[in-house]
Amino acid sequence: MKSINVDLPILIGQAGPLNGNRWEIEKELLIGRDDSCGVVIHDRQVSRYHARISITSDGVALEDLASKNGTYRNGVLLEQPVILQDGDQVQIAMIQHFVYLSSDSTVPLGPGVPIPEAFQPGAAPPGRLILDPLSRRVWVAGTEVNPALSVPQFRLLEALYNHRGSVVARQDLVVAVWGDEEATGVSEQALDALVRRLRDRLAGLDNTHEYLLTVRGYGLRMDNPPARP
Repeated sequence: MKSINVDLPILIGQAGPLNGNRWEIEKELLIGRDDSCGVVIHDRQVSRYHARISITSDGVALEDLASKNGTYRNGVLLEQPVILQDGDQVQIAMIQHFVYLSSDSTVPLGPGVPIPEAFQPGAAPPGRLILDPLSRRVWVAGTEVNPALSVPQFRLLEALYNHRGSVVARQDLVVAVWGDEEATGVSEQALDALVRRLRDRLAGLDNTHEYLLTVRGYGLRMDNPPARP
């Protein structure tokens, strides 16, 4: 099975026809409808050569190639090349969504990825919900969350997973998801909406248990019961 180099940035398909696929960014990655592109999206709304991601002296740049229906970063239409940051969302004509990660540990490509060996039967799994921070994958009741969680959803879940059994203050969760600089502008409603969406995703795989518990007046706590035998 092909692996991704730990030192290279990667692009991961999320919502759209390429959901779950991953690409290393070594020097340049062309995105478009033409079969010669590194990332091929067979949709008429996508231009033949739609966008380019390339490694420059300033960082990893995203550039729109005069496409008909536009390239977006975090929902904002590109008018000039931008330097990507870890966790940025890239949208191609709003048909295909990607997440950009500045680097990742070795991760197998393609669907049907098994639970990490450390969590296989007989290895004393930590709970019914398993989060692997290296591959940024999540399993619930033995089934992988697919399509993958969005970057904010994963960051929220990871913050709670790392402190499972303990209550995490709401402000600490906001910082974990949005970072120190943007945390002051995040509303209570934004966090509540994110928690609600994450609960819905988890319930889609296991509706017999509430993993994220609200502790009124303080924050949230993860309740991760033992895996079923």
